[in-house]
Amino acid sequence: MWKTRGPRGVGAEIAAFLLAATCAGCDEPATLLCGRCEAALRPALQLGQTPGGIPVRTALVFDGVAARCIRRLKGEGETLLARPLGAALAAVLEPVVTPSTWVVPVPTRRSAFRRRGYRVPELLIRRAHAAPHRLLSIADHTADQRGLGARARESNVHGAMQARRSGGGAEAVIVDDVVTTGATLDEAARALGSTGFRVVAAVALAATPRRGGF
Repeated sequence: MWKTRGPRGVGAEIAAFLLAATCAGCDEPATLLCGRCEAALRPALQLGQTPGGIPVRTALVFDGVAARCIRRLKGEGETLLARPLGAALAAVLEPVVTPSTWVVPVPTRRSAFRRRGYRVPELLIRRAHAAPHRLLSIADHTADQRGLGARARESNVHGAMQARRSGGGAEAVIVDDVVTTGATLDEAARALGSTGFRVVAAVALAATPRRGGF
């Protein structure tokens, strides 16, 4: 049965069409991604670790074309970009996931979900052909992490997350879109570990250029 789209749904589709009329990486007309920018999104595995020692795998550097594409996905509703970005994420996620692994996205604040209408880490996981398990919730009183330094980020998220169920020793991999200092990943691991999950790795689509942080 066909469903009638409301004004918001129609408006979102029109906006997506208009945004897709230029390349997300360089604004070349009549394409979602030109060949040059598509090549810039080819994954290149980077290994790091959080301050708490969790190994982190990332596919891209949050800079240039990758940063522009991620910003358009997160800030401008360009969900068509989730496919090429999800493909990049898949390259670093698949090697650490087994049939028994819980793939856990970093939770999205309610205000961000209301603004976008979708949860970015979950959308990327699905486009990476994996199943996200929404096991974590985050307190509304935490501030936006953007613009905060390493110590402020750690203080802001400490104790802010909680797990929705018991893990019983199950293996978990945490997934985020962008990692900066790793403080959010450490908090997610703490919350999961407190209910019996065993976090074996964290995966992010992109990492910010290293300037003494992550």
